[in-house]
This record gives sequence, C-alpha cells and structure tokens, in this order.
Amino acid sequence: MKKAQTIFSQDNHRWIAIARDPARASYMIDTNEYLIVDGEDALLTDPGGSEIFSVVFPALCEVFDPRLIKNLFASHQDPDIISSLGLWLDFNPEIKCHMSRLWTTFVPHFGGDDKTFCAISDEGGDIRIGNLLVKAIPAHYLHSSGNFHLYDPLAKILFSGDIGAALGFEENGDDIFVRDFDQHIRFAEGFHRRWMGSNVAKLDWCERASKMDIDMMCPQHGAIFTGPDVGRFINWFAELKVGSGIP
Repeated sequence: MKKAQTIFSQDNHRWIAIARDPARASYMIDTNEYLIVDGEDALLTDPGGSEIFSVVFPALCEVFDPRLIKNLFASHQDPDIISSLGLWLDFNPEIKCHMSRLWTTFVPHFGGDDKTFCAISDEGGDIRIGNLLVKAIPAHYLHSSGNFHLYDPLAKILFSGDIGAALGFEENGDDIFVRDFDQHIRFAEGFHRRWMGSNVAKLDWCERASKMDIDMMCPQHGAIFTGPDVGRFINWFAELKVGSGIP
C-alpha cells in the first residue's frame, strides 16, 4: 500500500509525497503523487489513475483532511496522471483542475465540465494555494505537447512530471530519495531517450531549470533528486540525445 511522507515542512507550508506501492499489480506503472499544503488550502499534483484512487485516497486521509484539497494539477493528459478525476469530482464536485489549455477538451472524457478546468496558457502562470503562489513552468514536448511542471519558490521544490523518471529499480526499498546518482540514473536513460520528444525542447528546459533555485526535484515516477543531484541530473539530461529510443 502507498504511504504518505512529509518531504518539506515550514510553518503552515508542507509538501507530502504519496509514493511507492509495492502491492500494485505488476502490469501497472508505479506513480508518485504530491500534495502541497499551505494553511487550510491544498493542491494535489498528478493525482493518478482511477485504478489507484483506492490506495491514494486512504494514504492521504492518514495525514490530511482531503476536504481541504480544492485544486488538482495535471502536468499532462496521460491516464496515469489524471484518469482518477471523475472519482475526485464524486468526492468534491467543486474541485478545480489546472492543466494545459490543449487538454481541457480531452480530459473531460475522464470527468468534469467547463467549470472544472482552469486552462494554463503556453507561457505558464501562477496557481494560488493559500497565501502561496506556485508557478506552472513550461515543459512542452517533454513528453507531451502541452506539458507543465510546478515550482514552489518557498520550498524550492520542482515537481518535474516525467522528467527525472526512473523505472524498474528497487534501489532503496521504501526510501523515496536518490542515494546513489550513478546507479539510479541507469534506470532513467532508456525512458528519457524514448519518451522525451525533442532535443530543442530538452535544451530549453535545461537552460530554464539551471537558472532556478531547486533543492528538490520530484518526478512522477521513481525517486526524488536532492541537493547537488538536481544539477547533476540537469547536466546529464542536457547531454542525452532524446527523441528516439528505437535502435
């Protein structure tokens, strides 16, 4: 079962990771969900697929009142990202979902209507959580044509979606942080070569990310990069040829 773990806390501001599900079916990709809390307001990033709602929801309830989650953020349109939307709307019909303008007519197939969605323009923008403004950072074509990451300037955390994802490793058991970069990154290479669609877009993102003050980079799959490993990842990604993982 998934467990919730606080990865940042300062005054009334918290980040909670809902990560690692060793009991999941082997045919489903593992995912991380992240809750950003500021005071009595919260936003859940990439809330996951409908198949895992039954484990994500109780894990959240152990540490936070889900009635205070007023917003969802979908980095892109994939089912492992947002197909649980209809179940969240069953729980709270007033919940809002922030995503690229490109997907606001596609994702309603999972649930919701024109009052549910808050379209993010291609340039990005701010999302308010309590007294905090978090920033939607463009990451288009990495790997979706309408793709955003979320940056919290107070916590210095970048939620990086599929960038930084590493699949198929059991490196640290329940530990959700990267402890050995060189060992860990081997599990990221094939995924990034195949799923990241543009070297131009990749270099644009790397330049933008290298100028940001990031203490933690939290991908949707795999483990969290911290401290110097954030810069190491950006440099590794900048050098990696992407756009085709086909030999």
